[in-house]
Amino acid sequence: MGKESEIKLLGTRASPFVNRVQFALYLKSIKHEYTEENLARKSELLLTSNPVHKKVPVLFHADKPPICESQIIVEYLDETLPDLHQLLPSVPLDRANCRFWAQFIDTKIVFFPLYEELRRTKRKEGQDAIKQQMIEATQLLEEAFIKSSKGKAYFGGDQVGYLDVILGCFIRWTRYVDELNDFNTFDEVRTPELAKWAKNLSSHEALKSATPGDETLGSFVGMLNVYKPPYQ
Repeated sequence: MGKESEIKLLGTRASPFVNRVQFALYLKSIKHEYTEENLARKSELLLTSNPVHKKVPVLFHADKPPICESQIIVEYLDETLPDLHQLLPSVPLDRANCRFWAQFIDTKIVFFPLYEELRRTKRKEGQDAIKQQMIEATQLLEEAFIKSSKGKAYFGGDQVGYLDVILGCFIRWTRYVDELNDFNTFDEVRTPELAKWAKNLSSHEALKSATPGDETLGSFVGMLNVYKPPYQ
């Protein structure tokens, strides 16, 4: 249990990538110390612990070197403490498939940059094109969910797994942005299984503990009008 009390997380509450790590920490019931980073005025701790990207989240574990990038942090936590709610499947092929779709989510869908682009786009034609990208991406994810979940509630089956953590961190943001743009990312008609998944996962206590409310998101969006902070 000593390892658990020695974990510290540097992040910002509104970042879905920080929320991703927090979700994993809460799922595993890992005690940790959280420090809020001001991305408008990056701290010396952030600059020295992540000198390459200067982004949050950054995880500190005892006297080990800092660990950066949300996917890497989640995998590190799972490998370090696999007995506390294992996230990645034990079968190598299944783990490989999880990592493939995780990369798809962060590099092909890139929800957060798409939302930022949608927020900044004023013409309807441009907004519609961005929404179409989201539709096509979620339809592919719908197929991936059906194969991965095997009729269960989560990507991980009966319990929350790695892909639930990777994608679940965006649920709160999707609902916030959807309300602003008259859109539905996880649509009950286009992607009924993902819509059901999002509803189920939203009620999970670990995710509710990890994700911010509208006031926090609104403040963060206001900051984006002035800054373009590193958030991954």
